[in-house]
Amino acid sequence: MTSQRTAVGVIGCGKISSAYLERLGSFDQVEVVACADLDPVRAQTQAETFGIPKPCSVDDLIADPEVDIVLNLTVPQAHASVDIAAIEAGRHVYSEKPLAVGLEEGRKVIALAHERGVRVGCAPDTFLGGGLQTCRRLMDEGVIGEPVAATAFMMSHGPEDWHPDPEFLYQPGAGPLFDMGPYYITALINMLGPVRRVTGSARISMPERTILSQPKHGQKIRVNTPTHLAGVLDFEGGPIATLVTSFDVWAAEVPRMELYGTKGTLSLPDPNTFHGPVRLNLQGEGEWCEVPLEYGFTGSERGIGLLDMANAIRTGRPNRANGEMALHVLEIMHAVHDASREGRHVDLTTTCARPAPLPRGEGEGVFA
Repeated sequence: MTSQRTAVGVIGCGKISSAYLERLGSFDQVEVVACADLDPVRAQTQAETFGIPKPCSVDDLIADPEVDIVLNLTVPQAHASVDIAAIEAGRHVYSEKPLAVGLEEGRKVIALAHERGVRVGCAPDTFLGGGLQTCRRLMDEGVIGEPVAATAFMMSHGPEDWHPDPEFLYQPGAGPLFDMGPYYITALINMLGPVRRVTGSARISMPERTILSQPKHGQKIRVNTPTHLAGVLDFEGGPIATLVTSFDVWAAEVPRMELYGTKGTLSLPDPNTFHGPVRLNLQGEGEWCEVPLEYGFTGSERGIGLLDMANAIRTGRPNRANGEMALHVLEIMHAVHDASREGRHVDLTTTCARPAPLPRGEGEGVFA
């Protein structure tokens, strides 16, 4: 790491990489110096598109002494193995969600990082956006009183009608909970802190799906992971949250997320975005009012968690989208599956600190 910019190497040049590379290229404090993919053509294409000086192999990128942070944008099944290889080479790692497919894999990533003295970061970083940070400020200031409960719904009919390569989203480590649940669970932890126990139910509603998107239109997908899951999360601080994620719903009018307090209700924005709206309905008022956003980063901001991590490494403070929280999210998701299969509450073995809120303002300086 130079005194000016943190050098980033990207592994995985698929669909999500463009969103990261476009935003990271606008920051003054980080610089993407290399990219790699199992398909060299994809790496070369992204290097040319985004002006990355070194398209290379995965092994060469991990071994490159110029790289400070490895940004891991591979498929979920490869997250842990790529992280471990980078950590063993002495690199900090920031991964797309989930941290790993298996819980023990996730534990190994975190333990090895502690042993080697490097940082782990993990998406999602949407909770650092202006919408959810405004919600965090309202709750911290007691606007809705003591939090009592929360609801979170991700209802859709799956990605096979728009995603160009949707098969992996119906395999273990994906499905609606592992694919989309991290946005919702992370947002809840940002608001309410860690979870102490979980129960839930899960099912595969349709064992086979037909791809409707191109280029694989008409191909069949065998579904090997639950596609409708309902969980109940008991938080250490007392609130109870209901979480439903589904790829089996054609239409729904449920809210994305709501937080219920002793003085009113807070309506949170879609946690897969960085913007609003943020709405309040307080005791005695009877009507919803929209709250202006008071923080920056309300556009397409993939990568601000990595920017925060780079600054945290420089200053020695904890990074907000950190590995411990990602491991806690991973255990929560596994616990919903385990509770459904075993018919019980699952007491969690992991925990995490509630991430620090951002100061008000705009620009990279808020992460200093």
